[in-house]
Amino acid sequence: MASETPMQPAPDSTVAAVVAPPERADEIFLEGPRSRIAEFCTLLRVMRDFLRGYRALHFVGPCVTVFGSARIKPDDPHYELAMKMGAAIARLGFTVMTGGGPGIMEAANRGAKEAGGRSVGCNIELPFEQGSNMYLDRCVRLHYFFVRKALLIKYSYAFVVMPGGVGTLDELFEALSLIQNGKIKDFPVVIMGTDYWRQLIGFIEQMAQRGKISPSDLNMIFATDSVEEAIAHIRAKAIERFGLRRVAHMRRPFPWLGERGFPGKGPEIC
Repeated sequence: MASETPMQPAPDSTVAAVVAPPERADEIFLEGPRSRIAEFCTLLRVMRDFLRGYRALHFVGPCVTVFGSARIKPDDPHYELAMKMGAAIARLGFTVMTGGGPGIMEAANRGAKEAGGRSVGCNIELPFEQGSNMYLDRCVRLHYFFVRKALLIKYSYAFVVMPGGVGTLDELFEALSLIQNGKIKDFPVVIMGTDYWRQLIGFIEQMAQRGKISPSDLNMIFATDSVEEAIAHIRAKAIERFGLRRVAHMRRPFPWLGERGFPGKGPEIC
């Protein structure tokens, strides 16, 4: 009886790892093992994504990241709520960060921009719906989803979660998991649009009741539809807790390192 030969992945093209369009970057990265050269080329592209993000965002100041659906239209009440929240975050002294796309992301960036604050986005190359919105002072376009998620969390002292789909759920639970496991500080997570999220909040409470998470983990989430309550929570759990303060001048960037400064718009917090 002939011995069975282990299945092997189909031969791949090293060229694809180098010249593939940005919107296929994740697809190629996740399709399985490839040649060593192809994997090394992918590693370089990932490193380039991180480096692009570091250089663009290093001087934007402490951020609050707003997550939410790209599909919400300007006539939706949640669009208006996100605008008000973006403006309030900016007036608090934070830079508003989003995924840089339309919908809730646009609304939060717009609110910050119109309030005279800073507005930045971490956009992703997709074949649909992810064009950058027009209310960004700075936008970094990335190829890899996991790089984008890391940067949306890296620079933020709080997270505001507006109504959204599976991407928003992914971002919410990424932040909660990192907080729960001590990978990031106990930053405030504010859920807004409570009617939309009611069943999810109930399910998280059920997790605690059945011992799948600790009852104390429920304290990671603050649910409200009030902009004033949300801002008070962020002030207490981020600014006061971590000792953020207003400063007249930010650190000076070094252009020879590829760093990009940010136009001054009044005192920042650090």
